[in-house]
Amino acid sequence: MRATRDISDRADLDALLRRFYTEAFADPLIGPFFTEVAGTDLEAHLPRITDFWERALFRTAAYGRDAFAPHAVLHSARPLTAAHFGRWVQLWRASVDGLHAGPRAERAKAQGERIALAMLRRLAGTDASVQGGGGGFVPLAALRLRTVA
Repeated sequence: MRATRDISDRADLDALLRRFYTEAFADPLIGPFFTEVAGTDLEAHLPRITDFWERALFRTAAYGRDAFAPHAVLHSARPLTAAHFGRWVQLWRASVDGLHAGPRAERAKAQGERIALAMLRRLAGTDASVQGGGGGFVPLAALRLRTVA
């Protein structure tokens, strides 16, 4: 059954982010970045990342941190590649689609992809491969995303 309600408030973001991070932490490709490299405490991380998405989707001013800095630290400990960001995008889109449909849900998916590409380019340089092949970023139009249960 397809979700029909759009993302409407912080509670929706909290539920979406919990669903996403449950999948991301368990994912064999990107999970180790959260669990082993960063040692992410989900309960401590959720309010900050919810602030980030609340600002991105609802234009609030709740988030005032540097979103790039923690990713640069992770990258220096274990390089983040296009394949990692591609998987993040897959899981993010599947999580959004599993719970929501509407303009904000579409904006959340598009924003997630833009963020992933920007992070990849900043970490790997502007010449980073973003067109697939060789473990590069996989264009989403070529993927059939699974719905996260």
